[in-house]
Formats: sequence, structure tokens, C-alpha cells
Amino acid sequence: MAAEVITTDDLREFKIELLEDLKRLLKEHSGQPTKKWLKSYEVRKLLGISPGTLQNLRVNGTLPFTKIGGVIYYDYADIQAMLQSNKFQNRLR
Repeated sequence: MAAEVITTDDLREFKIELLEDLKRLLKEHSGQPTKKWLKSYEVRKLLGISPGTLQNLRVNGTLPFTKIGGVIYYDYADIQAMLQSNKFQNRLR
């Protein structure tokens, strides 16, 4: 069995590559769920709202949804769009 010598330069190069990979992964996901479709409990957790509030968002048409076999799904892009469209910015005069 042949032994391989690892130098400090090898370790430094490995560290740089590892950090670049981690940065790339964090940038790709940047806090977003990895799934496109979320179930009700996931949306409630994401937004920090109650089941009744989520139902109100559905009923008044604020948040589009898809219902398949009794399970309600929400598109993550629709959730982002809803948040963006209801965004307010206070301006001090």
C-alpha cells in the first residue's frame, strides 16, 4: 500500500475549493425551500400564520392554490409574488 504525502499547500487548495463550493450552494438556495410546491403546514410555518389566516388568504384570492385529492398545494413562486405585491415602504417626510 503506497503512502501519499499531503502538503500544507494541498490542504490550502482543498480549503479554497471547499469554501467556493459551500458559497455556491448557499447562493443557489439562499433561504428558499428546495421544493416548488408546499403543503399548508409548510406555508403556515414559512409565513408564521395560523390555519385560519391561511384559509382567509385562499378564500379571498390573495394566495392561489391547487387542490389534489384533498391536499392543498401552494406554489412557492406565488407565495413570493404575494409577499412582493403587498410590500409597503414607509417614507418619512
